[in-house]
Amino acid sequence: MSKSLAAAGTARTPDAARRAVLRRRIRWVVTATIAYNVVEAVVALTAGRLASSSALLGFGLDSVVEVLSAAAVAWQFAAPDPEARERTAMRVIAFSFFGLALVVTVEAARALLTASAPEHSTVGIVLAAVSLLVMPGFSWFERRTGLELGSASAVADSRQTLICASLSAVLLVGLVLNSALGWWWADPIAALLIAAFAVREGMEAWEGDACGTPLAELIGGEDEPRDDCCD
Repeated sequence: MSKSLAAAGTARTPDAARRAVLRRRIRWVVTATIAYNVVEAVVALTAGRLASSSALLGFGLDSVVEVLSAAAVAWQFAAPDPEARERTAMRVIAFSFFGLALVVTVEAARALLTASAPEHSTVGIVLAAVSLLVMPGFSWFERRTGLELGSASAVADSRQTLICASLSAVLLVGLVLNSALGWWWADPIAALLIAAFAVREGMEAWEGDACGTPLAELIGGEDEPRDDCCD
């Protein structure tokens, strides 16, 4: 890295007082995310079983992954030196994505091979719509805080939350198509899209690092690499 880039990264580094505030904010948002996703997971998994909906089951499992991901970040920022735990938190996030993809793919494949038509689920449609409204706000707040703090795990977790919002839209479309037009295959196809998203995000989380260029890659090149993020 050039001296100018290193100097620029150092200039953007918040002081100790500001870092303490940012760490508290991350703890608050991950706590709220965990609470919401616990409720979301219970509702989605229950509704998915009742309706035999692969997409709803996949969405419920994604909520479980979001809980694990947020819990990993909460664990990280409960330490006096959160940066020391960042790589482990990133690994937990990655594994949770891969586990989600495997389970959802198996369930969706079963539904497609057996031509299992899911039942209409009003609860699922309402849940997807609510999540589509709520989750982007959580993601924006955590991402903004993580960027200022220079935390790869917080940025990765915020992306997982945003993916949850995107999957809410996928789920909503699949459930509505099944209910309105009888397109039973739209449900497992939506589930497979959820799995594909999970694999992609899992790979990016696995390749992400606690500092340096991988952080810039995680945030889409919006920040320069930093030498001091692990100090």
